[in-house]
Amino acid sequence: LAWERDLADGAQGEGSAGARGLFDDRIYVFTPGGDIIDLPTGATAVDLAYTLHTNLGHRCRGARVDGAMVPLQTALQSGQTVEIVSAKEGGPSMDWLNPELGYLQSPRSRAKVRAWFNALAQQATIARGREAVEKLLQREGKTAVKLDDLAAQLGFRSADNLFDVVGKDEFSLRTIEQVLRPAEPAPDPDEVIVQKMLRGEPGDRAGDGKGILVVGMDSLLTQLARCCKPAPPDAIGGYVTRGKGVAVHRADCSNFRHMAAAHRERVIPVTWGRQATAESAHYAVDVCIDAHDRPGLLRDVFDVLAQGKTAVLSMHNQTTRDQLHIVLTLQTSDTGKLGGLLSRVSQINGILRVRRK
Repeated sequence: LAWERDLADGAQGEGSAGARGLFDDRIYVFTPGGDIIDLPTGATAVDLAYTLHTNLGHRCRGARVDGAMVPLQTALQSGQTVEIVSAKEGGPSMDWLNPELGYLQSPRSRAKVRAWFNALAQQATIARGREAVEKLLQREGKTAVKLDDLAAQLGFRSADNLFDVVGKDEFSLRTIEQVLRPAEPAPDPDEVIVQKMLRGEPGDRAGDGKGILVVGMDSLLTQLARCCKPAPPDAIGGYVTRGKGVAVHRADCSNFRHMAAAHRERVIPVTWGRQATAESAHYAVDVCIDAHDRPGLLRDVFDVLAQGKTAVLSMHNQTTRDQLHIVLTLQTSDTGKLGGLLSRVSQINGILRVRRK
C-alpha cells in the first residue's frame, strides 16, 4: 500500500497518466489474520469469500469491514480489513447471479455459483433416475442386482451415468426390463420371422394399415416405438419384438442402438409408404424444452405453436428452482416442417434448449 501511495505521489509530480492508472483496476484488502488479498475494483465481500475458498463463498452470509457489519453488496476499498461471516451449512443464493443486485463482480465467482446450481440440478436428476430404476428392480424381483453391473451391461461407465439419462427421460426403462428378463428357451413366431429374414426367403414388398413397408417380407404387424415416436421423414429402422411384430424406431434412437447392438439379427429394414407420408396422416411427437422459468413463458410457447397450426396433445412440466423442464406431445404429419416451428420456439426469451425427445 505504501508502494501504491509512492507511485501515486510520483505520478502527480511527473504528470504521468500511466502511473496514476496502474492500480485503478485492483484493490488490496486484509483478512483478520493479516493476509493481503488482491481483488478487482468494485469487488464485494462475496467475491472475497470465493477468492479465499469456494466452500467459504457458498456459505457466506455477512461481512464485517473494519469491525462494522456491512451489506454483502458493499464495494470494498483498498486497506480495509474484511472478516467473512459464514454459516456452517448451506449454499449460494440465486440472487447472487443477478448483475443488477451487485453481489458479485468477479467472473470466477459467478462461475463458481453457476457450477453449484448445475451440480444441484444434476444431483436431483440422478436421484430421480435412481428412484425409477430401483422401483423397476423391485417390480421385476431383481433387487439383488448390483447397480454398477447393470449399468455396465447397458453400456454405461457407472450407475450414476445410467441414472442421469433415465432421470432426463433419455433412456427407456423398457430397455432395462428386456435386459433383466431371461431369454425364452423356445423360439416364438417372431423368431421364425427373424430366421426367415436371415435365410433371405423372398416375399412381397408390402406393409400394414399404418403405411410402414417391411422390405422383403409379406405384410407384417408394425408399431411405432413409444420411446422415440418416429414420424415422416425420419430415418427409421425395424426391430422384431417378442409377440408384438416389428417395432419401428428412429435410426438415432438410443434404445434402438442398444437393442441392435445386443441382437443384431432382429434388425430389419423398413421404410415409409405413401400412406404414411400423406398429409392426412398424423403422428404424435415428443418435444423437450429447457428454460428459465418466468411469468408468461408457457403462454408465449403456446402462441408460437398456435401460429404454426400445431396441436398440443399433452404437456408435462417440472420446475427445479428457476429451471423449467417441459415435455410437449405435438401432432404433426411431417417432422421436417416441425423443425422451423421449433426454431421459432427456441428464440423465445428464456428458452435455453428445444429438441426432439
